[in-house]
Amino acid sequence: MEVIGQNLLEFKKNLPEDIKLVAVSKTKPPEIIMQAYDAGHRLFGENKAQELARKYEALPKDIEWHFIGHLQTNKVKYIAPFVNMIESADSLKLLKVIDREAKKNKRVIPCLLQFRIAKEETKFGLTAGDAKKLLDSEEYKAMENILFCGVMGMATFTDDMNQVRAEFKMLKDIFDSLKNDYFIASRFFTEISMGMSDDYTVALEEGSTMVRVGSKIFGARQ
Repeated sequence: MEVIGQNLLEFKKNLPEDIKLVAVSKTKPPEIIMQAYDAGHRLFGENKAQELARKYEALPKDIEWHFIGHLQTNKVKYIAPFVNMIESADSLKLLKVIDREAKKNKRVIPCLLQFRIAKEETKFGLTAGDAKKLLDSEEYKAMENILFCGVMGMATFTDDMNQVRAEFKMLKDIFDSLKNDYFIASRFFTEISMGMSDDYTVALEEGSTMVRVGSKIFGARQ
């Protein structure tokens, strides 16, 4: 078996069965992604809309595509026809466009609310207060083509795992609060997407249901 397939199977061996693995395939060409596909994997994550659209056209249609990067409103149209989940819904403005484009494509698009849990200024995301304001808004209540399935966040890029753990714990607390206050009756609001190649073990300990892993499968970024 090709090396990427071996990396994938090796990684999955240590992953609890109920945890979803988003194989982060950004910058990787279709033939590399196919090595993971041929090893049986079907869930991939991309962070550039036009690159994702090209890969969607080139690759098998049973792949489940998650958009995991910062999504600009003018790029939503490229992925709205097919994307399985947008993990990075971080503003009411963006959600309005997702809702509109989903409606055009006669779809309901599953989304995660992205939260800014890291200390780094560069990370995008909502605060808990922003989310409550958004979910209480009349504009959100009028949306019919978005399905919220949970939350997503990225921890600070640091070797201090105590800090990372505290940030993941914060995201879990936000999830619990939103579930209780807004989604108690939803059987879909179940996902906590947190943890990447360097910190996923801590994320799992803090309640992650979905990890986004690239370099441990595909090798270092090109």
